[in-house]
Amino acid sequence: VETLAPRSGSLQIDATLGGAGHAERILEASSPDGRLLGLDADGAAIARSARRLARFGDRAVLRQVNFGQLAEVAPGAGFAAVDGLFMDLGLSSFQLVDMERGFGFRAGGRLDMRFDTSRGRSAADLLATMESRDLAALFRRYGEEPFAGRIARTIVETRSHTPVETAEQLAALVARAVPAPKSRRTHPATRVFQALRIAVNDELAALEAGLAASLVLLRPGGRLVVLSYHSLEDRIVKRFIAAEQRGCVCPPEVPICVCGRQPNLRSLGKSRTPSPAEVAANPRSRSARLRGAERIAA
Repeated sequence: VETLAPRSGSLQIDATLGGAGHAERILEASSPDGRLLGLDADGAAIARSARRLARFGDRAVLRQVNFGQLAEVAPGAGFAAVDGLFMDLGLSSFQLVDMERGFGFRAGGRLDMRFDTSRGRSAADLLATMESRDLAALFRRYGEEPFAGRIARTIVETRSHTPVETAEQLAALVARAVPAPKSRRTHPATRVFQALRIAVNDELAALEAGLAASLVLLRPGGRLVVLSYHSLEDRIVKRFIAAEQRGCVCPPEVPICVCGRQPNLRSLGKSRTPSPAEVAANPRSRSARLRGAERIAA
């Protein structure tokens, strides 16, 4: 909220509502008449957020949509030019503990992992139909999993006689396939679950579309603030801000600029990570990284 710097009368977007904790703080900071557009692909998150933000009345406008569609949705909701855009990437704590969605290792229901359960293919469908080499490529690309091939072969071998349909099954399969280290801070299936969730929801493409939309929607002086939780996300955000800070991109041998490119963003400093005290109080924050940038006039 400090980096976003919302003020009274401003228009803000929370592109990933989740539990609406950030949205609530933004609305409080922009009182009495600031307005916020809140997006989430998860219908349960929209319902939960509507209850939490009810006290703000029509200052809070909610839409069930993936933030990859931000450029199309925001103008129609009255947010064509905004002062702040916030993204808290990945899944929410509510989704992680939902026993029927398959996001967590101990979820008892079907291995779904879709943010919007009304569309797309579930994680169980991918595990049931993808070839071993394609599964391995998915785990490497989206999870940076060093034992991707071994895990993929184990899954394919298992599904030949037993369908892999729950999060508990998958977590146990990965734990068997991966060598056990002397010490481990995270569950051995963490990267595999991350990779499946990203693939099922096409998260990286949505992130790139959402970042591109920020250049269209933010007024000069408006701020973009992003919280990411793994290197794939953070790398995209870091490179986007760096690229949009640049002006001319003509080759060095060209004596004068012919591209006409102007900088679009100004970085708000180095990335920030949680303090040891915050991690101790909230372990799920341990991998968080915050980056911010300010829109500058063309």
